Amino acid sequence: MNDVAAYRRALPLLRIPFSVYLMPVFWFGLSALRGPWSGPRAAGVFVVLHLLAYPASNGYNSYYDRDEGSIGGLKAPPKVTPELLHLVWLFDALAVGGALLLSWQFAALVTVYLLVSKAYSYEGIRLKKYPLVSTLVVVVFQGAFTFLMTQVGAGATSAQLFENTNLLLALVSTLFLCGSYPLTQVYQHEEDARRGDRTLSLRLGIRGTFVFAAVGLLAGAAALSLAYWLRQELRPLLLFLVATGPVVVLFSRWAWLVWHDESAANFEHTMRMNQVSSLCLSAAFMAMLLWR
Repeated sequence: MNDVAAYRRALPLLRIPFSVYLMPVFWFGLSALRGPWSGPRAAGVFVVLHLLAYPASNGYNSYYDRDEGSIGGLKAPPKVTPELLHLVWLFDALAVGGALLLSWQFAALVTVYLLVSKAYSYEGIRLKKYPLVSTLVVVVFQGAFTFLMTQVGAGATSAQLFENTNLLLALVSTLFLCGSYPLTQVYQHEEDARRGDRTLSLRLGIRGTFVFAAVGLLAGAAALSLAYWLRQELRPLLLFLVATGPVVVLFSRWAWLVWHDESAANFEHTMRMNQVSSLCLSAAFMAMLLWR
């Protein structure tokens, strides 16, 4: 019974609800496909990524970070125990095994994702210590790589994957991550500095983080508009603009608050920004799917 209780206490550090914030890339990848793909396989991809692979990565990061302050999805994280690492290995195995049920190609991509996420946190490598390298790894693997991995898992053909505008949209997902990722670090400057992790947000400073985020998000929106224009798909572009209106308003208001009082760059504002942007973007891409 004590073992069961220990695993139950470790389970929140997998931060399964936090995986919701990565949903937009999944829906974006599906909405971008031109041609047939499998709905049941797409559902399997969702389970593998959001219920298994992402939580395993979250748990591994928590195991090595041993945060004492707030982290993404948890305002007061529990103490790290060895049981957390056991859960990580279990979720890793389930993720790869579940991916194999869909295709070996998808399983190979999931394996690569899991290994890279561990290199990000593992104390012997810890890419997180290097601001530019860690940012590049995160925005590529949680952006374009996951975008294409989702499509592979859903049964997309090579022609669908490597179509020019599809690759451009994959780049868009990385640009959006490039804009939003430093914002997830903006409230952790003291914690990161204490561990010696020179994150991009720490290097940019609080105001610099918001400027960088604005540039990245604008670049992503411009590239998205270009891709839909090349595809002659104005309806998806209009849906995107309408759905992201609340995100623009919230980000602008938050940036204004931070500019006048840097203490506004806190956990609560960061989580609210994550929640609103994730839900709005997911709604936009789901609406695109339904319209098709």
